[in-house]
Amino acid sequence: MAGLSAEARRTLVDIARRSVGAAVRGEPPPELPAGAGEGELAQPRGVFVTLKTRGRLRGCLGHFEADVPLAERVADMARASALDDPRFFAERLAPGDLAELELDISVLSPLEEVADPMSIELGRDGIYVTRGGRSGCYLPQAATETGWDKERFLSSCCSHKAGLPADAWKDPETTVYRFGAEIIESPAGE
Repeated sequence: MAGLSAEARRTLVDIARRSVGAAVRGEPPPELPAGAGEGELAQPRGVFVTLKTRGRLRGCLGHFEADVPLAERVADMARASALDDPRFFAERLAPGDLAELELDISVLSPLEEVADPMSIELGRDGIYVTRGGRSGCYLPQAATETGWDKERFLSSCCSHKAGLPADAWKDPETTVYRFGAEIIESPAGE
C-alpha cells in the first residue's frame, strides 16, 4: 500500500477535525476543502476514525468498502465516530472536549481472507472476523496497544467485537480477514 503524501495527510486531519467539531456543535457537515476531490484524496478507500480525549477512547467507527472517495469517507467516519458509536451514547463528546481531542485516521488496504488465522502479523495486520451475520474487527494498532499475543487478539475480536465464542476463529465456518492500515495520528492541539 503506497503511503499518502504529507499534504494529503494534513488535509485529511483538517477534514476530520472540522467534521467532528461541526458534529459536536450540532452544525451541518462542513464543505470539503478545495482539491479534496482530486488526486489521492479522490481515490476510494476504506477508513476508520478513532477519537480519544486524554488517551481515553471516545468513538471509533469505520467502513471497509472502498466505494467512496477518501476525503469524503474521512469526513463521514469522523462525524459518525463523534455521534454514532453506540458505546458512547451516554457520554458523547461535547464542545469542551474538542481542545483535548486526539484523532487517528486509519486508511485501510483491501481485506484479504486468511486460510490460517495464526499467520497474521501483530502490529501490521488488522483483523475482521465474520460468521453467521455477526462480525467484528480490530485495527492493527490494537495488538500493540494491548500487548496481546495472536491467540488473545483473535479470541478477543471474536468474543468482544463479534459476539461469538472466543475460539470461533478456529471454526471453519468463521471467516477471518486481514488488512493493513496507514495510520495518521493527530495529537490534541493540532
